[in-house]
Amino acid sequence: MCQKVINVLAVASAAVSLAVVGTVGYVFVNKDAIIQGVTDKAMESVLGGGVPSLGGDALPIGTPDLAPAAPADTATAPIDPSGGFGIGQ
Repeated sequence: MCQKVINVLAVASAAVSLAVVGTVGYVFVNKDAIIQGVTDKAMESVLGGGVPSLGGDALPIGTPDLAPAAPADTATAPIDPSGGFGIGQ
């Protein structure tokens, strides 16, 4: 009985070892293609699908429509005529 358990563990260990060696071999052989694919996806996510022209309307202007508008009845602080922080001279 103990021999069967040891044999199952040996077969499982061999399977894991072969999976690791196979994965490392695949990555080593295809490393250039993997790097190129990751680089392309990163550039696409940063540039938005393609390289836009470097002038004109291609550059984003932000989102001014999402900025909150100041209410019309906002009170402003009085301006100190001495130009300081309200500290007398």
